[in-house]
Amino acid sequence: MKLLLLAALPFIGAALMSFLPSAARRSAAWLAGGTALGALALLLSMSSAVFGGDILRWSVPWVPQLGLELGFRLDGLAWLFALLITGIGVLVVVYAKYYLSQDDPPARFFLFLLLFMGAMLGLVLADNLLLLVVFWECTSLSSFLLIGFWQKEHPARAGARMALAITGAGGLALLGGVLLLGHIVGSYTLDAVLASGELIRSHPLYMPALLLVLLGAFTKSAQFPFHFWLPNAMAAPTPVSAYLHSATMVKAGVFLLARLYPALGHSEPWFWIVSTTGLATMLVGAYVALFKHDLKGLLAYSTISHLGLITLLLGLDQPLAIVAAVFHILNHACFKASLFMSAGIVDHETGTRDMRNLNHLMRYMPITGALTMVASAAMAGVPLLNGFLSKEMFLAQTIRPDLPVFAQWALPIGATLGALCSVAYSVRFVHDTFFHNPRSTAAEQLKPHEPPWGMRLPVELLVLICLVVGLVPNLTIGPLLALGAQASLYGGPYAPLPDYSLALWHGLNLPLVMSTVALLGGVALYFAWQVRVNLHTLERTPVLGRVSGRSGFERGIDVVVQSARWLTSYLQNGSLQHYLFFFVGAATLAGFAPYLATGWLPFDAMPSITPVSPAFVAVWLVGMVCTAMVVVHFDQRLLTLILLGAVGLTVTLTFVYFSAPDLAMTQLSVEVVTTILMMLALNWLPKESKPEGHTWRKWRDGVIAGTAGLGVAGIVYAVLTRPFDSIAPFYLQHAPALGGGENAVNVIIVDFRGYDTLGEITVLGIAALIIFALLRDFVPADYTPQPGEPTRDRHPLMLALAARLLLPLAVLVALYIYMRGHNQPGGGFVAGLVLAIALILQYVANGQRWMAARSSGDFRPWIAAGLLIAGLTGMGSWLLGAPFLTSSYDYPLIPLFGHVPVTSAMFFDLGVMLTVTGGTMLMLAAIARLTAGGEKPLWK
Repeated sequence: MKLLLLAALPFIGAALMSFLPSAARRSAAWLAGGTALGALALLLSMSSAVFGGDILRWSVPWVPQLGLELGFRLDGLAWLFALLITGIGVLVVVYAKYYLSQDDPPARFFLFLLLFMGAMLGLVLADNLLLLVVFWECTSLSSFLLIGFWQKEHPARAGARMALAITGAGGLALLGGVLLLGHIVGSYTLDAVLASGELIRSHPLYMPALLLVLLGAFTKSAQFPFHFWLPNAMAAPTPVSAYLHSATMVKAGVFLLARLYPALGHSEPWFWIVSTTGLATMLVGAYVALFKHDLKGLLAYSTISHLGLITLLLGLDQPLAIVAAVFHILNHACFKASLFMSAGIVDHETGTRDMRNLNHLMRYMPITGALTMVASAAMAGVPLLNGFLSKEMFLAQTIRPDLPVFAQWALPIGATLGALCSVAYSVRFVHDTFFHNPRSTAAEQLKPHEPPWGMRLPVELLVLICLVVGLVPNLTIGPLLALGAQASLYGGPYAPLPDYSLALWHGLNLPLVMSTVALLGGVALYFAWQVRVNLHTLERTPVLGRVSGRSGFERGIDVVVQSARWLTSYLQNGSLQHYLFFFVGAATLAGFAPYLATGWLPFDAMPSITPVSPAFVAVWLVGMVCTAMVVVHFDQRLLTLILLGAVGLTVTLTFVYFSAPDLAMTQLSVEVVTTILMMLALNWLPKESKPEGHTWRKWRDGVIAGTAGLGVAGIVYAVLTRPFDSIAPFYLQHAPALGGGENAVNVIIVDFRGYDTLGEITVLGIAALIIFALLRDFVPADYTPQPGEPTRDRHPLMLALAARLLLPLAVLVALYIYMRGHNQPGGGFVAGLVLAIALILQYVANGQRWMAARSSGDFRPWIAAGLLIAGLTGMGSWLLGAPFLTSSYDYPLIPLFGHVPVTSAMFFDLGVMLTVTGGTMLMLAAIARLTAGGEKPLWK
């Protein structure tokens, strides 16, 4: 249960945070900090078992039919990442408490932060690949909220949209890859997938699965060419950058690579794709970082470069390279989070992050400057700091004599160049901010000073970790590194790691030479370039010039928007004929697709035909003639409506003839409601449609309609000539015994298929609410009648009197139909329509004002009450340990009446009746209000 609580704690904290006032700075900070600290304590309480080699698990059935479980899994790699998420999360909360201005809503910020923390914890703890994808997408959504926290600023909105688009698209690719992996392995459980590496790599779907998974990982970890979203996300508050873009979210991609390495690694495609992408990302990020004037912009590209370094190590497909990758994940999180916080301190105290406007801050902020120097030295890989150790391991792993000749040279040269640029931009970050910059005299006007101690404390702790790990790595980081590397390499059960050393001195060797060249060359490169070129005068990155992923992304978005606008204007042009053309055409093609794929259905000999009376044939011919007349006279709207009513009446009589009274009653009620609806709508439509403009359209539509009709006729004929095998006997046999009713149709609706009915009335209620919302504030242009003209809301006396006399009778009929529905034709649906017809008739005959004086007229509570009654009826079965919507019945003895059949489905049917009445009335009354002159409703 500890594992479940660890995963749920941030979401619990976020739920509590939502109740705090928006400006509750102290309470919000304490709640967020306490939640993160509690999660960290829970994680540490499980450390002894994890370090002992155990893999902790918790799970409950999710979709047992598919073998899916909702579960969490804590091994060494998950523990390592959870430590980063919770540990740095605590420091970020402390930092943000002092960083946020008085105008920022702290409760909303910490709410988003806790949601993101919960999503990241769920991602690294997920024991099921599908659950991992769910949390993967949650990180994208919550990071979108954090990046766009300053929503009034355009860069924040644009950066959030870009991050969501890129990482969201990668998430869809990851979902495809995960589905392929589950198909190959036969399970989505992490243990099964990690243990099936040989099976996966030998499967024909290995390459598609690998590419899709890598696409998801590369987009999330800002790998080239998807790297451009990360610098644009720097519009977020600095605590967000320190948390998401250095320690957690961007690490999700490399976590995925490390997590699935036992299943997807150990292959040539893995080596070439992952290592090449990592090397390109490392070099591009390091090069561009040199020319960024914004502190956070420089750190963003340096993060891209270091993520490329980690990806390169994972792609080298060597055990020691995996160890080095895990080591650098830890080191990078510490020094990069502290550097982002230092940049935030500079911005907070000076009002700018532009190095061209900063000068000699060391004299004003010596403590912050010293901390930044140490963290920058760790980033540059200076000896005695943690970055030096992982950099040495990285450089050593790029020396691979077993590779082709060009790779033997390209890897170490590229690694050295990346390390050299890393030193150069680290020197620039420190020198141009805290030391003499003769081209800037802005510091004197900015009047900076040291930040509050609470804002500097997280930086001090992170820098202390960089120092301690660099000086005594075996005592501090050694066990944790071995734990994470074993889990990444083997997945479980663990095996011994290859020999490696965390010593500060390994003798004179080639990696040391490469490191020395990088250190000295980086310092020389920066000062030479600054003196000869003056980096502050460069507006663009040399060589790359105007090439920008952001501009390409924005042009792509513009193309998509323009295409969508054109397609929408073409499809949604206001012509119903146009809509029907596409709808019927698509339905016809979809209907013929199975025939083209599998061949035509066999047409057996026609069975014996049911005798048909001449009277019914005559009625049927009338319906067919009316149908043909609709096609011929469709342009005369009133005549068309009358003919359609005749067609509906023919269908009703057909149901009666074939002994389907329930369907006949429902059809007749629906026809009446539809006719009233159309009569109300016709008041706002022309009496006649415009004539057709082109003769060829008539032929086109005729061909499509004829084809669709022949297709439907063919399907009906094929079905009627096939052997008859119906489920009807089952319902007829079990309706009295299991449903307590003789009317099998009603028992099916409220019992056997009650869940379907619940969904249908829910959709009906939602549709009614949408129609009401659309028409609530709409007032026709001619609402105000001209002087001397009669009002449009006329009420004929005979109709008003007849409607009032019929109302009590209609209510009794509706109740009678409802009460008898379980054993005789009827039920809540038909009863609701009958009652709605009687009520809408009052509106039409007497007007809205007359009705408003006698009732509120608000039928929304009817919908709510109906859905609530239906839902509670379904949940009531849970009290008896039965599945949802399981009905029960009895025959209690009532004095004077005897044994009366009572079934729980009656209450469900009552909910159906109320929802149907309320939904129908809400729709009809909204249109009737327009017909009555467009008066606004007396309720909102």
